[in-house]
Amino acid sequence: MSSKAIKQVHMLLSGSQPEPVSKSVEDFNKVSRSAMFSKGEDIKQVNCEIVHNAPIGVYVEEALRSEAGSMLTNTGALSVKSGAKTGRSPKDKRVVREPSSENNVWWGPVNIPLEENAFMINRERAVDYLNTRKRLFVFDGFAGWDHEHRIAVRVVTERAYHALFMHTMLVRPTAEELANFEPDFTILNAGCFPANRYVQGMTSSCSVDLHLARGEMIILGTQYAGEMKKGVLTVMMYHMPLKGILPLHSSANEGPDGGVTLFFGLSGTGKTTLSADARRSLIGDDEHVWTDKGVFNIEGGCYAKCANLSAEKEPEIFGAIKFGAVIENVIINENTRAVDYDDISLTENTRCAYPLESIPNAKLPALGNQPKNVVLLTCDGFGVLPPISRLSREQVIYHFLNGYTSKMAGTEVGVTEAVAAFSSCYGEPFLVWHPLKYAEMLADRLERQGADAWLLNTGWLGGTKHGQRCPLKYSRAIIDAIHSGELRNAEYKLCPMVNLSYPTTCTGVPAAILDPASSWKDAKEFAETTRHLSKLCRDNFAAKYAASASPEVLAAGPTDPALS
Repeated sequence: MSSKAIKQVHMLLSGSQPEPVSKSVEDFNKVSRSAMFSKGEDIKQVNCEIVHNAPIGVYVEEALRSEAGSMLTNTGALSVKSGAKTGRSPKDKRVVREPSSENNVWWGPVNIPLEENAFMINRERAVDYLNTRKRLFVFDGFAGWDHEHRIAVRVVTERAYHALFMHTMLVRPTAEELANFEPDFTILNAGCFPANRYVQGMTSSCSVDLHLARGEMIILGTQYAGEMKKGVLTVMMYHMPLKGILPLHSSANEGPDGGVTLFFGLSGTGKTTLSADARRSLIGDDEHVWTDKGVFNIEGGCYAKCANLSAEKEPEIFGAIKFGAVIENVIINENTRAVDYDDISLTENTRCAYPLESIPNAKLPALGNQPKNVVLLTCDGFGVLPPISRLSREQVIYHFLNGYTSKMAGTEVGVTEAVAAFSSCYGEPFLVWHPLKYAEMLADRLERQGADAWLLNTGWLGGTKHGQRCPLKYSRAIIDAIHSGELRNAEYKLCPMVNLSYPTTCTGVPAAILDPASSWKDAKEFAETTRHLSKLCRDNFAAKYAASASPEVLAAGPTDPALS
């Protein structure tokens, strides 16, 4: 199919005039290879087309022309395949141990140290591979909407899909900003080429290496685009606390009165869904920074899960999947080009990246006031936590550090019943400093601003054997009651063992649902399950934080009936 024909298809499917794509890729050859790779190393002068900061249409055309499995959906989105890796590879992530950051990094299974020499071998391997490509894509953008705190990011990749993905997920510069663009952080994405498993510190042919001093990330052996997005978040997680401001793995929205709410939660807890509220302005769905002025979104787009997506349940997200969006690893009817969002045979982690402005009520620029509410989200598969609880300062630290949610039966091979999952600060894979630093910064900012904190359980009522997941309409009603101030003034009752207080009434929510015990048919089974989950939470916290948390924080978690 010719470029002209592809352009006409774009126009027909998108329902509106797309960005002009009349220029060929050669028209965007504006950056030298030495500037692209930077850092002063000798760069091979190879005859290569470098597509630099091209319009959306150029990326789409090139992906359709050269990337196997790429096609347009019936709404105009670019559908792609990410290869063997359909999710991040946290066990293959490495951070270079070097003098300027060594004493700040939380070393361990999250931040696995890599020696400088090993990094340079991987870097040279990536550069040599990229030098063999006939065409490379370079995109320049910003991490962060706040000009005072943003970081300039350059992405170098051979896949047009990767360039379009980062064009979507970073904040796009103006022409004036591009004229003087100098990257603070560079991603060399050679993910189509494997790492050498015999390099010191490698455990597979996949390696994602971060060098904080050089401001570089090297990607080998994985084509999953989310590695780039989360690499940028990791860099922000390191640099923002150095400025005394708090980076957050959270969504955020703003009400008509200017009140901002932050939502924290792991995958499947409702973070993206609950923040996409037609009555409020969306600041962002995943990554933010809380400063002395307010909050700002790190990203220029959203990256939503697509499994079981529907226009009825999530109309804003469903409607955003159009020309300019990238949809990954989905099953498409090749005749109608309609996506089957219920088919997760390739992966459960089907995803879509779309520009923030595709959400009708997005707030642009993506900046907000000081938050009034912070909501910690969990999907409790055991069915014993209250649907909503109000948290004290010490409880915020405890539950933020523990980051509890559940993996449900069927979500992973071998998972046949609810399994407790813990992720520090609801984003453990992206933390660089010790989690307690982020938790204390959050508690301090809540106290300073007089904001309220809540634990919202979007999980099961009555247990997984005989119960059901809390209907979305009730979770939304609870959020409405938080925003109206109703729950701030409600009467509360203590839920034993889990040590959480829940409101006895909430508009739009049956009173029986607010008390988790009332949803169970067997009171004895409820007590045993509650005791089991309480122990899991206590054991996780004790193993990780007993030595560093204060006695007050330790006492804020679930209780041990044997000690009562």
